[in-house]
This record gives sequence, C-alpha cells and structure tokens, in this order.
Amino acid sequence: MTEEFLSGTTGNPWESTRLALVEDAVRKAAAVEIMPRFRQLAAHEIVEKNGPHDLVTVADRSAEEHLTASLTALLPGSVVVGEEAVHADPAVYEALRGDAPVWIVDPVDGTRQFVHGDPGFCTLVALARYGEVLASWTYAPALDEMAVAVRGHGARLDGRAIRSGAPEPGQILQVATSHPDFTTPREKAALLALTAEGVHSRPCGSAGLEYLAVARGELEAVAFSWESSWDHAAGLLLVEEAGGTDLTLSGERFRVTGGNALPFTAARDAATARFVRELLASGAE
Repeated sequence: MTEEFLSGTTGNPWESTRLALVEDAVRKAAAVEIMPRFRQLAAHEIVEKNGPHDLVTVADRSAEEHLTASLTALLPGSVVVGEEAVHADPAVYEALRGDAPVWIVDPVDGTRQFVHGDPGFCTLVALARYGEVLASWTYAPALDEMAVAVRGHGARLDGRAIRSGAPEPGQILQVATSHPDFTTPREKAALLALTAEGVHSRPCGSAGLEYLAVARGELEAVAFSWESSWDHAAGLLLVEEAGGTDLTLSGERFRVTGGNALPFTAARDAATARFVRELLASGAE
C-alpha cells in the first residue's frame, strides 16, 4: 500500500501526483501555521519542555495538528508519530514498530532558531513502514527550499537532483555535532574526540538543515547523541539517497525504531562515515 502510494500509476515516484500532494501539504502547513508566527511570537506562545534549550511554540503544536490531519487523509490507515504528540503521550512512539504506515513529523525542527527569528529552521516529514523510511520531505519555509528523497530513486532539492560527493583529499572535515554538555559522560567523550587533526567540529543548528547540508556536499558529516526519529528520519534518507551513509557507534546503520549505539554519524560518503565513527569510538573507549 505504501509503495503504491509513492509510485502512483507510472511506477516513477517523481511523476506521482501523491508525492506532490504531500509536498503541498507540508508547504501549506508552514504557510498557514508557521510563517505567520515567524518573528511574531508573544512570550506566552513559547514554553520550555525539558529546559531552556528544549522549547515548543504555538506554531509547533498547530503545524503538527495541521499535518496530522492532512497526511492521514492522503493515506488512509496511516498514523502519525509527531514530536509534540509523543511529548504528550510517549506511547505514540510505539506506532513505529506497528504494521500501519507511519508519518514521522517534526513540525518545527530548530525551534530555538525559530524563536530567535533565525531562518534556519525547517519542517520534517518522513513516511515509514516496518521501521524503514521510504520517503522524506525537508522544507525550510523561511529559505523557500524543499528537499525530497524517495528510497531507491534519489534526492532532489527544489526539483533538481543532488549528490553529496566525497570530500577533496586532505580537506578539513566540517562536522556538526550535538552539544557535548547535553550528553552522557561517555557520549561527551566520544564527541570531544572530533577535535582531532583534520576535523573541525561545531555545535549543530537545525538537525534537518544540517542533514541537507551533508546531502548537498556543503558539510562533511554530522554526529548526534540523541535518536528521536522526527529529528533524523527525513535527513538520514536524504543523505543516503544523495550518496552518503550513516553509522552508529557499533558500526551498524541507524534504526528509526530506536535502540541505537550512540553517538552516530551521517556523512557525505562511506569513507568519511567510517572515519568519523572511528573517532567517536576511540573517544568512547
């Protein structure tokens, strides 16, 4: 059912009307619920969830409700695992392990940037079934950029195919990482190992936009210490379909259903992923 939804009648997902309808739904949610509130938020419309670095706004909640209604209408029988719904009821996350097609939604990825009036935020949507991500949409409404990936059919940014490519020999590897201070001691040690020669690491912004930077070859890798599927599902498929790959600390691929050895990395190419993973492992020993 899910694969037929993506391919339509031609067998080519890029010619599927339904694929375009999902993109339209994402754009509409951003246009109606997010952008009118950008740089217009009142203080009471911003709430701390688990501390000052974990914020939610009226835009997050309204956009997720909007997407939940529109996406499930496009694919009857599907369910939504959204960041805000899981925060309200952690049991919602279990849908990732069920039989129904799942829309994985982060309505505003980079809420901190959104709150501060920075355009570096995005809306993330991925379609998965049986733990496999089949398609993803990464939309940066303030930048008017839309990246779409379909498993086995590549990745596109604003309709143009993108490839991550490999870094130039001897190039300093630019890596965006979780902030070490918000991790376990072992994860912090692993991330601090990315201060090695030939690597320049920096704190990440919106995870979705960092993945997009890897997919388009503007960033060599990311290294993250948390595994919430709404932050990673869309971007990991985007990087994979652009030619990159990902590895967890154990050397396995990342699973959106959880249980990953952290931190993990996603990189422009396999060699860079292996190199970053080896650095992380050396720090975690």
